Amino acid sequence: MAEPSTPPIVIMGVQGSGKSTLGALLAARLGADFVDGDDLHPEQNKQLMAAGTPLTDENRLPWLHAVGKELSRGADTGVVVACSALKRSYRDLLRGHAPELFVLHPYGSRELVAARISAREHEYMPPTLLASQYNTLELPGDDELGLTVDIALPPDVIVDRVCAHLTESSVHAH
Repeated sequence: MAEPSTPPIVIMGVQGSGKSTLGALLAARLGADFVDGDDLHPEQNKQLMAAGTPLTDENRLPWLHAVGKELSRGADTGVVVACSALKRSYRDLLRGHAPELFVLHPYGSRELVAARISAREHEYMPPTLLASQYNTLELPGDDELGLTVDIALPPDVIVDRVCAHLTESSVHAH
């Protein structure tokens, strides 16, 4: 079971930014469950993305609610969910399910992410969707609980920073 002060965490960002890698490492470190938001997409969304068609807000709504339910379900036991959550409105919807939501945003240049994507295979996210993801991306606001980290750092260093930030935040919250 995760530390009682660990909020539900969503790892947001464009494809290839390390959401799943960081999510699995962070969840293991925190003793929380890890959920890959990609697994929650309806089949129709997977088919659209596989064809190189960017999803619309309407396509994303059922998926975002499914992610929100996972965040809400794991709020007491600890949960880390990898989910692009590129727009503020998407993160606000997730906060509707999990008000204490912590947003981790691994961020890097298009060039770095494109290089990472070219070196991997993804079930249904062709590299051609990267440009539309960067065009859609709304960086987390100062009023959103969370942390932005540089994806050029090694994953274990990022996890160390997130854990230190969570510890520091919970100390100041009490």
